[in-house]
Amino acid sequence: MVIVTAGMIGVGKTTLTGLISEHLGTKAFFEPVGDNPVLPLYYSDPKKYGFLLQIFFLNKRFAMIKKALTDDNNVLDRSIYEDALFTRENNKEGNITDQEFSIYLTLLENMMQELKDIPKKAPDLLVYAYADFDTILYRIKKRGRDYEQVDNDQNLYDYYYKMWAAYKDWFDEYQEGPKMKINLQKYDLSEPKHVAEVLAKIDDELATVRKQKIIETN
Repeated sequence: MVIVTAGMIGVGKTTLTGLISEHLGTKAFFEPVGDNPVLPLYYSDPKKYGFLLQIFFLNKRFAMIKKALTDDNNVLDRSIYEDALFTRENNKEGNITDQEFSIYLTLLENMMQELKDIPKKAPDLLVYAYADFDTILYRIKKRGRDYEQVDNDQNLYDYYYKMWAAYKDWFDEYQEGPKMKINLQKYDLSEPKHVAEVLAKIDDELATVRKQKIIETN
């Protein structure tokens, strides 16, 4: 099974990815943040580094999804399927020009076409993690990355809010395969009881996915 997790920065999807991976005994692919030399530059000057950041992420996510779909036993912390969401918002904000956005979309389409040559063409399940906006801001502040903080930065606050709102539409429009929502405001992953409940929900959804695959192959 290939599972991808998705969600807003600060929601807790990286923690969720690790828990799913450990629970299922599968490999976890984590989003390149700590080893991303462009991300701090982007936060300091979005208009200068917006396009570079999106190309960096696109390249990394393409490599990750190719390996994941080929290995067929893993969990991905964010994936290429939501990459365009960030690029589109950066284009709307003026951080990426229309020409850069066009180039990006052409490159993304080429990559998606290449994925169709892999026997497993899409993830078996998307797990979308969400919480309310105030909770997101609290968790971003709590984890303490200086360049992510919104204190005295209205533009960054506004960007976070737009991304938070855009994710709802993105999830509704996702059609690559089965999907589910996990409320990480209701379920605090620092609580063992909540972890068990979340993993049970995912187990139930995976069981449904497996049954559907059996039906489709018979």
